[in-house]
Amino acid sequence: MSHHPDPNPSSTPELVSVTDVRVLARYLLELTFDTGEVKVIDMESRLWGPTFEPFRSDYALFLRVAADPEAGTIVWPNGADWDPDELYAKSKAAVPA
Repeated sequence: MSHHPDPNPSSTPELVSVTDVRVLARYLLELTFDTGEVKVIDMESRLWGPTFEPFRSDYALFLRVAADPEAGTIVWPNGADWDPDELYAKSKAAVPA
């Protein structure tokens, strides 16, 4: 029986899901993943295109972000959502308090 360890153990898990989300500051989200990791991502520079641009003029709408357990990612009432794998790859580990 041969065992081949993952040559890159810090690689993105194949299927990752967001289980919780919290707005920390303007457009800064704290994401909890099903891996148990808590990561932070600044969404401001990513809010472009017809689906996401409304968040720039209506911050209250951005604040309505929620984790959708069925979709495994973050969603907004206007139907916007984000690829959880991209969120995982682009976010940074949260610094412990």
